[in-house]
Amino acid sequence: MCGMPQQPPVRSTPTRPSRPDASMSLLTNVMDHSLDDGYAEAAARKRAAGAGGVPKPLRARLGLAGGLVLAALVVTVGAAQARAAAPVVAKERQELIDRIDRETAAADKLENSVDELRRDVSARQREALKQSGGDSSELVGVLSGAVEVHGPGVKLVVNDAKEATTGGDGDPRETSGFSDTGRVRDRDMQRVVNGLWESGAEAVSINGQRLTALSAVRAAGDAILVDNKPLVPPYTVLAVGDGQRLSSRFQDSADGLYLHALQQNYGIRTAISVEGDLRLPAAPSVIVRTAQPDTEKTEKTEKTEKGTS
Repeated sequence: MCGMPQQPPVRSTPTRPSRPDASMSLLTNVMDHSLDDGYAEAAARKRAAGAGGVPKPLRARLGLAGGLVLAALVVTVGAAQARAAAPVVAKERQELIDRIDRETAAADKLENSVDELRRDVSARQREALKQSGGDSSELVGVLSGAVEVHGPGVKLVVNDAKEATTGGDGDPRETSGFSDTGRVRDRDMQRVVNGLWESGAEAVSINGQRLTALSAVRAAGDAILVDNKPLVPPYTVLAVGDGQRLSSRFQDSADGLYLHALQQNYGIRTAISVEGDLRLPAAPSVIVRTAQPDTEKTEKTEKTEKGTS
């Protein structure tokens, strides 16, 4: 016992009591510092700048006021420019109106001159026909369309079918759809006019347009042209001649039967009547395509003049 060494006494240090949330230090740090330091510094700088500058509502009002002032300035400048340019625009407009009036008057004057020259040419042509026609000058004038005529004859009215509509491209007679169009075509009127001439008509007109040996009946789309003048239905054909005989011969001719077939098959409306007195105007102008001097008559005239001298 006496030989065993003695150990120093063990001293116990008092330990600090641990926090209950020591194991949740990360969550505690997040709760204590919920806002990042960078955000906090930025917010502090913004507050400092706001304290020394203009408040935001006031800046907005100042911007709006500046915009209104600028808009008013633009409107004022535009109105001033328009007011300054108004007399110039009015002057140019009046000059344009005056120019239009002058050109219109000049065109009317030229048109009247053309009409007068046409009448003069027609009168000279009629006089020439009378002089060269001798005893048959009146007949020549009637047949050529150079003079007005009146007398008994036939009145023939040709009209589209009641259910007529505009056809498609091409000749509707060559398609099965013509029964739905019922339009009078140019070749129909050609056959009517030729049939009347062949039946003994001395003068013929369509809707007041006098026909001559050089007249042409053509089509332009759905319109019928007589000497390049458009006609509209109904087409009234007047033919001077022996009324009763002309009517009978036409209706019994191939062209009259053709017109009757159009009426029966396609609904074309026709009406023919014998009239006691029809009046047909002269042709607008008598066109002479070819002409040659009458040598025999010229020689006789020269001999007569020599004998007289």
